[in-house]
Amino acid sequence: MFLKEFEIRWSDLDANRHMANSAYMNFMSHTRMAFLFELGFDQKTLAENQLGPVAFHELIYYFKEAFPGKPIKVSLEIKGMSEDAKFFEFRHNFYNHKGENFARCEMMGAWIDLRTRKLTGLTNEFLKAFSSAKKAGDFKALTKEDTRRFAEVPKDLGDVH
Repeated sequence: MFLKEFEIRWSDLDANRHMANSAYMNFMSHTRMAFLFELGFDQKTLAENQLGPVAFHELIYYFKEAFPGKPIKVSLEIKGMSEDAKFFEFRHNFYNHKGENFARCEMMGAWIDLRTRKLTGLTNEFLKAFSSAKKAGDFKALTKEDTRRFAEVPKDLGDVH
């Protein structure tokens, strides 16, 4: 399991003086990028290959409030991945300074070719690095159908009644 430590800053709080929803998203995003950097997916390499990660959805479960003053840790586990690593699913857990789990998130995403603006699988060293990373105990091989499990589709303004 990959862990990243953070300090909850004043700017991470909401009107209730606990950690804001946006801070959870930012800490998870930072954790994902730190994980990818360790696998060799740094900004330079991603730019050279015109490759970028995109998020399909992030579903957060909140268990307890989080306040500033003590460090927190955010974990990342690979919960699922397609054979070509085009699609991936991560699980994040948030832990307070005592190691207590105060939130969890299930995130699904994919890789995009920044030249064509289309989803793409990984090749060569990227696929090797991502595929060799440790997986969660409940890891699942993902299919395109798994990315549609919530059956959400766009609805234009004219289609809303």
